[in-house]
This record gives sequence, C-alpha cells and structure tokens, in this order.
Amino acid sequence: MRSFLSGRSTAAMWMAVTCTVTGCAGGAASPSGPPPLVAGDAASPTKPDAANGKPTTAEAAGGPVNNQFWWPERLDLSALRQHSVESDPMGKDFKYAEAFKKLDLKAVKKDVDKVLTTSQAWWPADYGNYGPFFIRMAWHSAGTYRISDGRGGAGGGQQRFEPLNSWPDNANLDKARRLLWPVKQKYGRALSWADLMVLAGNVALENMGFKTYGFAGGRRDQWEADTTYWGPEKKWLGDQRHGADGALHRPFGAVQMGLIYVNPEGPSGNGDPASAAKHIREAFGQMAMDDEETVALIAGGHSFGKAHGASDPSKCVGAAPAGATIEHQGFGWTNTCGAGAGKDTITSGLEGAWTSTPARFSMEFLANLFRYEWEQTKSPAGATQWKPKEGKAAGTVPDAHEKSKSHAPMMLTTDLALKVDPSYAKISKRFLDNPKEFQTAFAKAWFKLTHRDMGPRARYVGAEVPQEPLIWQDPIPAASYKPIGAGEVKDLKAKILASGLTRGELIRTAWAAAASFRGTDKRGGANGGRIRLAPQKDWAVNNPAEISKVVAKLEGIQTDFNKRGDGIKVSVADLIVLGGSAAVEAAAKAGGFDVTVPFTAGRTDASAEQTDAASFAALEPKADGFRNYYGAGNYLAPLPALVERANLLTLTVPEMTALVGGLRALEANAGQSKNGVLTTRPGTLGNDFFVNLLDMSTKWQKSHAEGLYEGVDRATGKVKWTATPVDLIFGSHSELRAIAEVYASEDGKQKLAQDFAKAWAKVMTLDRFDVAGN
Repeated sequence: MRSFLSGRSTAAMWMAVTCTVTGCAGGAASPSGPPPLVAGDAASPTKPDAANGKPTTAEAAGGPVNNQFWWPERLDLSALRQHSVESDPMGKDFKYAEAFKKLDLKAVKKDVDKVLTTSQAWWPADYGNYGPFFIRMAWHSAGTYRISDGRGGAGGGQQRFEPLNSWPDNANLDKARRLLWPVKQKYGRALSWADLMVLAGNVALENMGFKTYGFAGGRRDQWEADTTYWGPEKKWLGDQRHGADGALHRPFGAVQMGLIYVNPEGPSGNGDPASAAKHIREAFGQMAMDDEETVALIAGGHSFGKAHGASDPSKCVGAAPAGATIEHQGFGWTNTCGAGAGKDTITSGLEGAWTSTPARFSMEFLANLFRYEWEQTKSPAGATQWKPKEGKAAGTVPDAHEKSKSHAPMMLTTDLALKVDPSYAKISKRFLDNPKEFQTAFAKAWFKLTHRDMGPRARYVGAEVPQEPLIWQDPIPAASYKPIGAGEVKDLKAKILASGLTRGELIRTAWAAAASFRGTDKRGGANGGRIRLAPQKDWAVNNPAEISKVVAKLEGIQTDFNKRGDGIKVSVADLIVLGGSAAVEAAAKAGGFDVTVPFTAGRTDASAEQTDAASFAALEPKADGFRNYYGAGNYLAPLPALVERANLLTLTVPEMTALVGGLRALEANAGQSKNGVLTTRPGTLGNDFFVNLLDMSTKWQKSHAEGLYEGVDRATGKVKWTATPVDLIFGSHSELRAIAEVYASEDGKQKLAQDFAKAWAKVMTLDRFDVAGN
C-alpha cells in the first residue's frame, strides 16, 4: 500500500512533486479543467493569437485575465464551482425526472419521426431521411464517455457547448440539433436536450427498420460547458497522449484531440487496418466496451448512412461554431463550395456509403466486408478510404441526392480492422452467419452506449425502460424485508459502538464504502455493500485487513439482528454507514458538541454475481486527499488529485475544507498515517486541524523525507507536526485559507462540527437514487 506515511517510503511517491505557496507541479493538469496557459503560449492573453494575428478575446474586450494566467501552478478550484444553481434557468426546485414522466413519449417519438423524413432546403436529408444523421448525433453525444473517471457521455447535453460542439469529429452536428429544435421547442422543460438527442437516435433506428432495446429518460440538462480535461494538445487532431509503448494515457478515451474515438483513416491517417484495430480496442475499451460490443456498434452503426467528403475541406469549409462570426448564430463549418450542403456536403472528408440500403437496416455492411477484397483509394477530399477491387459492386449504392447516379460501396480503414484483426474477424463472421444474434448484440450495445453514464436503474424514467437488469448497471437487489426504523437505528448504533470497533475503524470503513462514488457517471457509493466484495475490499487505499475485520464484526451484528422474526432486517451496507455516522456523533460529543448525522435506511447488499469486477476496478482511488493517500499510477499531482476527488464527490469548496479538517482529527488517514493529524486529541471531532495549521508559533519547513513537511516550534525548534502538501494547501492557498480561518476561529468550533456532519451525510447518501429528493 502507498499512502502518506512517514519515513523513506513516502519520499519515493513525492520525488516528482514541486510545491509553491499556492500549489504543486509534477503531475498532469486536472481532468476537471484544461491545463493553464503559460507565458509565451500562442494563445496567451498577453499577445496576439499566432493563428490570425488578432488580439485574444480578453484583450479585445478589455477584460481581465484570471489568476491561473499569472500563477500557472496555482491550485485551480473552479471545478468545484461549476454547474451551480445560479447557472440553471430552471432553478434549484425543478424536478426534471418528474416533468419527463408526464410526457406522452409516443407523441414525442411521432414528432421526431416526422422530422426524419421532412427534408429542409437549408440542409437536405441524405436519401430523404435524417435517420443516419441523428444516429451520429446520438452516438457522438454519448460516445465521449470514458470509464477511467466517468466523464463524458450524453448526460447534461454537453454536445451543445464548447469544446464538444466545435470538435472536428462533431462537424455539422449543429445542424442536427437545429433540425430537432421544433420538437424541443414544443415540449420545453419536460424534454431535455440530453434526452432528446439520445431519443432521436433511437427513433431513427426504429424508423429505418431496426428494433431497439429500450430507452430511459431522466438526463437533466446542464447550462454551461463542463471543464473536463480532454487532453494536453493545443491543436485539433494532435496526439500527445500516448506513451513510448504506444499505450493511451489515462484518463483519455479518444486517441487524438477532437475525436470521439479513433481516426477512421488509421492511426495518424496511416491507412493500416491492423494498427487501427489496436486503437479501436483501446478506445472502445476505455468506453467499457468489449470486442463483441465493439464489433456490434461499428457494424451496426455503419449499416446506415454515408460519409461526406465532396471536396477538400481546407478550400471550402469555414470555422467551427465557436469560431464563427456572430451573424452565423452558432452555425459552423459553413461550406462555400457548390450548394454548400446536400450533394456538396463536407464533414469528415471521407465520401460514400457502406451499403445499398443506407436508409434501411440490413446485414449488408458485414456481407460487403467479407464479400469483396478491398483496395485503397482517395475520396474527392483526399482522404484515405477503400473500394472493392476490380471495380466490383460498381453502381450498387444509390446516390444520396441524385437518383440518376449510383456508386460502389466504400469502407474505412477502421472498418477493415473488423476483417483483419483475428478476434474482431471471428465475431464479425459469427454475426454475419447469425443475423438475429447480431441484431440483439447491436441493440444491447447501443443501449449501453447511450445509457452508460446514467448510473443505476433507479435513475431511469419512462415507459420504454427495459426490465432486465444488466451487469454494467451495477445492479442492487430490491429489499425483500421491512427496513429498520428510528428505534432499531438507535439500538444498532449502541451495539456497533459497543462492539469493540474503534471510532477510527468505523469512520474509515464508512468513508471507503461511500467515497467510491463518482458524480460523473453515478457509479460507486455505499449502497450494495460492495466494500465486502472484490475488487473494492482489496484496494490498497482501503486497508484490506481493516476492512475484513470491520465487515466481519458488522456481519455478526447483522446476523443477530435479523433473527428477530418480525420481518425487519438490516443490510451490511446500512450497518457500515450507520457505524460511521454513530462514530462521527460520538467523536463530536467527545469534543463537546451534540450533532446528529441524518440516516435513511434501505440500502441492500449486492452479490459477487451482480458485480462486474473488471469494470468496477476503474473506481479504485489512486489518490484520496481526504485520507491523505497518494498511491501509484497517478496521472495527477497530489493537489489537483484532491480537487478531482472532491469534484467526483460533488463537493463544494467549503464542504471539501470541512471534511479534510474533520477527517484529519478523526484519524481517517490511510494506513493511519500521522501526517496532517494536527491535534493532541486524535479521534475527537474538533477544529484543531485549522487552529494548529494557522498557528504562527509553528514554522513549516520541508522535511528530510522528500515531499513531506515539518511543523517546527519557532521557540524551541522541535518538530511538532508532519504534513503533506494536501494539508498545507489549506494555509497557503488564499481562498482555502479564508475558509480555514472561519473554522479556526473561536466561534468556528461548533460550525465545523455541524458542517462536517452535514458534508459527511451528503457523501454517505450520494448514491441513494432510490430515495425521493436524491
């Protein structure tokens, strides 16, 4: 286990970390925000933009630059302030799921279906049907999801905002959303853009003869761009995200900046299907798709529509929406060649359709893939693609706009990967021989693609929600018994506190269970009691031996309680949370304060069979500043990692501050490290951490153990405390120090106890989507 322990074992973890008074360098920028610009960058707000010689936006408007410009290494807290209620025109009391429930979903689908075949002159439909266009829109809305940190996905409707709405891979999808605007306008707040984009993809598939697996609503719109770290590159289609061994760095899913997955022409446009297969497996794996799901999605998606590369985009296509001039009203990629749309459309630069039935589902994609031998050719735009050898299949594919014309089918380099790669080829041939199996696989993979970021089934809303629980949904069994009430809660608290388990053991175990939650894709948390199961019980940060001890003791209490015979039972998941909350209350009482941690029963225990261990492994914290833990394999420096963990837990800056200070006092550090435990009464909830951190009789200096710091008594020179950068940031960062001063004040003692209890309760219930109001 690696944690913030004392001695030489810690030094190795901190060797690359350099800390200033405001932050630390030595790791990648936070995935919750892009890397800061530094002086001398082409895009620096102090000099003209190198690309066009014009002043930057800040200069042109006479506006300010932010502190991150002046001090690039300063810890950025903005991720904890995004998506606030002040940005939401619906207000904090709006319950989107309730509004969606009142929709007539059949009527909505009928309206979308009408849009599909009502071609508009300003953007004519290929083959008279916008279905393939809407499938691409839905796919690209959901396809940004990455399993490493749960970011991306369809939730929030982020495709409407920069940078996604201006990514090269999303070219012309601004038109798809404009085509759908009449539907959105009609249903207003009861139908979010996030739901509508996915629903439109489903309706498109059904319109073209494919049976979908289902649809769940409930995705509430966001109202500002999410500050997700999409990559280190400073130019579109750049690639600085692969190691020397070719492996894709965490947390990224796409292989190049501005792509959803992979380059359709092969890695860096090399035209090699075999190397393309490696990129496909890597990128789709980061989206939590296995080989079978990957083949199903590619073959199923390319059963429809066409690619667009009528001319050279460098000679015809204007700026993306974010760079277009104001009169374009958010329209981007204006095409000045020919009609600018229809037969002259330019999107990817690739050109042509895969099948003779581009507006109808068929097995022809897979049939063509294996029926013909393929040779490289160039699209009219100069992109590398493939055509059947010897002129075969010429004239079998209808033109998208001119009935008098026809073409040969085409394939992309990434399509041929399904034929060249042995695993993909085996699956593809099986699907070709078993059409029903293929259709089922595609339907389920499409459902997973478009719903992966929604979290548990309790969040699903609507009449088309599938009844079958799926393993990737982290299913939690329904309770078959009556939950405990207030009387039982009181008795169980007493039994837990008298069990011989320490307050620290109970608090560390409850935190380990609940703090696995990710607000990005709504996975993890205490419900399900998966802290009992692999892989979570074996995570280094959780201290497996301690987890085993605590769980065994609580299981004994559960067994005794559940013998009572009145139909009331308790889960281990509830006991873990209840034990932690009881310990917090007892620690507060020891500090002289009475606090009550709210508790709602009803958690149940999942089984190993209901847990996808491989997928769940992605939730393992590589760093948890709340436990002063910094393990191996981090792509973030310790301080950005603290903000990242707080962001995943949907915490505010004050909540993060209260929890760190309180958890230090409660001895919640991984491995029971003493770093940052700035108190002479450990295990007691008080404001000691803040008081002692801000005490000017203490001088902080670097320790001989690299990466650690010592708090030295100014008068005697004796070492009083040891700490990590995660501790000291609350005294060095001006904004965090301002909050620390609140808690260090004489009247901050009780406030800290109350704020800690409230923030603790929030973390314990983040995953309770089964509870009204959550």
